Amino acid sequence: MKMLAEDIKNGSFKPAYLLYGEEAYLRLQYRDRLKNALADPADTMNISCFQGKGIRPEEIIDLAETLPFFAERRVILVEDSEFFKNKCDLLADYLPSMPDTACIIFVEEGTGHVNKASRLYKAVKARGRIVEFGAQSEAVLTKWILGILKREGKQISRSSLDLFLKRSGLDMAHISAELEKLICYTYGRAEITRQDIEAVCTIQIEDRIFDMVRAIAEKKQTLALDLYYDLLSLKKSPRTILSLIGRQFQKLLLVKSLMAAGFDQASIASKAQLHPFVTRLYMQQAGRFTLEQLETALRDCVNAEEAVKTGHMEERLSVELLIMTCSQ
Repeated sequence: MKMLAEDIKNGSFKPAYLLYGEEAYLRLQYRDRLKNALADPADTMNISCFQGKGIRPEEIIDLAETLPFFAERRVILVEDSEFFKNKCDLLADYLPSMPDTACIIFVEEGTGHVNKASRLYKAVKARGRIVEFGAQSEAVLTKWILGILKREGKQISRSSLDLFLKRSGLDMAHISAELEKLICYTYGRAEITRQDIEAVCTIQIEDRIFDMVRAIAEKKQTLALDLYYDLLSLKKSPRTILSLIGRQFQKLLLVKSLMAAGFDQASIASKAQLHPFVTRLYMQQAGRFTLEQLETALRDCVNAEEAVKTGHMEERLSVELLIMTCSQ
């Protein structure tokens, strides 16, 4: 990402770029910054955009071979083509000889859409620049959030920031939207409090599930059931809730097993494929259970799902019984 930012700053561009990864906010932000740095956004004569499957590589090559119209280069934006997932030997063969008067920007949604062993990936790497936009660390997100708040003349405590991250999740686009709501809500004062966050920020369904499982661990059966009924009032299906509870216990069992084996937080985050910030929360929650309790809870989830699928139990009742059983 740093090298891409330097290309944009210095105006020294590669013939081809591949931007991909799970963090859509950064991926799309850098896509626009790069495209606008390469050519005037109003220059429709020299900017061509393609999106989705079914794009013909021959058409891209024809455009790249066409000299730009009173401009330094022709810019070709190719999004969600799956050229890097499926074979596209035509473009892979073409890139080494592509003229400097053209620049192709490939943008793919996530890591699953890019095969690093593909010929096209290797061709872009040899001739251009590849940038993967992955999930950002807690430290990076914290610095980014505090920078936005500082520009707006706002302050927030560490505990309130933790609550905000827990509520907003780790997606930067969602964080940005939630920050905008908070800044507007606290107009006229500097400090953002826990009460502001609780009043304004949307609770994600995963957070409610997390809180529900914590209530189960603390044997707060009434609270766990209240959280369940809250989800039902938000039109979440009992089957979806049941599946998410099962997934939560599965993750907790994995984290607990890794903790028991002596792994540290960074290793657990890597092995469990969890964000570092989320890993800390999972380790805290896993500490409230024994391995046996988690194994039993996960087995109960599987049995409840089986009972629903086979028609032996009604969906809503199955979750109620699961919560009551696990929180006794």
